[in-house]
Amino acid sequence: MNWILAIIVGGIAGWIAEQIMKSEMGILMNIVLGVVGALVANLIFGLVGVTFGGTLGYLIAGIVGACLLIFIARAVKKKA
Repeated sequence: MNWILAIIVGGIAGWIAEQIMKSEMGILMNIVLGVVGALVANLIFGLVGVTFGGTLGYLIAGIVGACLLIFIARAVKKKA
């Protein structure tokens, strides 16, 4: 059940990040960005001592991480 919840929350986080960053991705990319973004954000925040717990924490981390990933992708794309 945890994987299903991670996919649902990751999709929501990716969609919210997509709206914030004004990018147009598909639903699959939203899920990937949300899940990977949550992992990246948890890692980065963990290094400075901030931890998120529960579904809401995972959602917040997913949004922050997905926005960060979209920002990095745009920066790399501009350089290329």
